[in-house]
Amino acid sequence: MSPESLWVFGYGSLVWRADFDFVEARACVVDHWARRFWQGSTDHRGVPGAPGRVVTLVPERGARCFGRAYRLAPERASAVMAQLDHRERGGYQRLAVEVQFPDHGDVRAAGLIYLATEANPNYLGPAPLAEIALQVGGAAGPSGSNRDYVLELARFLREQGAEDPHVFELERLLLGVS
Repeated sequence: MSPESLWVFGYGSLVWRADFDFVEARACVVDHWARRFWQGSTDHRGVPGAPGRVVTLVPERGARCFGRAYRLAPERASAVMAQLDHRERGGYQRLAVEVQFPDHGDVRAAGLIYLATEANPNYLGPAPLAEIALQVGGAAGPSGSNRDYVLELARFLREQGAEDPHVFELERLLLGVS
């Protein structure tokens, strides 16, 4: 992947909290990946002994995950990636994917995602959404409440006209809406 075309795909807090240098941000999708609240957070939205839950992506045939991609300046790419590696240190690893820009004629480009798999110690895996909501509702860490993380993500997705039943059902449970 050439530095001129380095895109980082955000699908969690990166969609509303991009605290790094980038040249351009675009609405973006990745195919065959689904967003799930299966990663434990002991450094941002929870603490050791009381982890929050944040999103990761899981492979799912036919799925489409909406987010935001950020193009990095070639001269800053190494420094920005080091900053993102630190931010995502709680169990995430980089993975190359193809990103698609629906607002730009479905142009495709090489991209990177940060992915948390069951191979990391903070991975919590699947659970009933009601159980996830209870854990999220009581968790907080240095980056704020876990509840706010879910609500910000749901707000972003709605503003973009994107569908994500997993996020929206968790939001509904947290807000106590029937």
